[in-house]
Amino acid sequence: MKTMLANTERLRAAVRSVLMAFCCMAVLAACSRNDSSAEADYIASVADKVWAFGQSHPDGFTLDIRTMTEPTEGIAVSYAETQNSHSREALNAVVRHALKHEGYVGGWLNNDEGLYYFDSTRLYPEDSLWSAIQFGKANGQRTVYVLSSDTDLPLSGKVAEIVERGTLLVGTTGDYRPLTFREADGTYWGFGIEMAEAIAHALGVKTAFVGTSWPTLTADVLAEPQRFDLAIGGITITDARRETMLMSDGYLENGKTILCRAADAERYRSLADLDRPEVRVMVNPGGLNEKFALENLTHATIIVHQKNEEIPTLIAEGAADVMITEITEAPYYVKADPRLAAPLMNAPFTHGEIGVLMQKGQDDLLALINALILRMKADGSLQRLHEKYF
Repeated sequence: MKTMLANTERLRAAVRSVLMAFCCMAVLAACSRNDSSAEADYIASVADKVWAFGQSHPDGFTLDIRTMTEPTEGIAVSYAETQNSHSREALNAVVRHALKHEGYVGGWLNNDEGLYYFDSTRLYPEDSLWSAIQFGKANGQRTVYVLSSDTDLPLSGKVAEIVERGTLLVGTTGDYRPLTFREADGTYWGFGIEMAEAIAHALGVKTAFVGTSWPTLTADVLAEPQRFDLAIGGITITDARRETMLMSDGYLENGKTILCRAADAERYRSLADLDRPEVRVMVNPGGLNEKFALENLTHATIIVHQKNEEIPTLIAEGAADVMITEITEAPYYVKADPRLAAPLMNAPFTHGEIGVLMQKGQDDLLALINALILRMKADGSLQRLHEKYF
């Protein structure tokens, strides 16, 4: 009898265990369904916000969907998994992917198709261009997008070539204080040199300087194979250069002026005062200084000296009377040598700007440099360089 009761009790306990397990499974399933539904609702609500945001940003955006804010810096690269997502329904999958990864969604309106494309996006720091490019290639992208400069960089362009190489090759004359100067030990310094290093920093690469000269500058820029990626250091922006090459936006104002001996400063108050047979005007060959002298000083005695950096001393010593130079160069020599003066500094004969020179076909590099110049103007970097050197 006791055995029968015990068996009955064990049977009842087993039944209770089975029923309990069944109930737990049902509860878990219900909870899972509730969680899944809650997740779907959340994703849909975020997607609604992204969709609405996109309608007011047809030119494109990158959005942190965790905070619904736009980051202002970084390199955005799209994931292959979310390519060709261009409907409200497809946006749910994009948002789901983004929330499982970095939390960024990019979008833009294709005006030709009338479709809004969305992608889950990875955001790299702006000093990690190499990594961004490698990720872009692995994900079948054609470009990466630099947020701070609003610049699309193609993965097969000049920028990608430089980044793969790991070095920016910079052509510079090294004879134009304080913009570019090469010391006896081979080191370079100057305003233009620091600009080149800023460009290299934006690319995440090292800088290597390649010597050129004013007479050979154009030929060196156009050489095939290329001797360097860009040229920098006192290169004035001109229409003639832009006809055959690319030139960046200006990063420094410039204009033709003169250096003379301080004792003669009162003699030279105008171009007419220079254009006399007894005035010996010294210039370096092949550049715009020689061109200006030949075109505007037809009566003066023109002396061509090969080394630009030696001319100020020659003027001070009396080997010539006047040097044609730039308002960017003259103050340096006046400060360095009290025998010299620049009486027309505030009334230059010409007005222009100095920029970066490169071969045509390097539009991606040009866009990056122009964006960098714009940013340096905005954040005061160019002004600080100006104060340092002038």
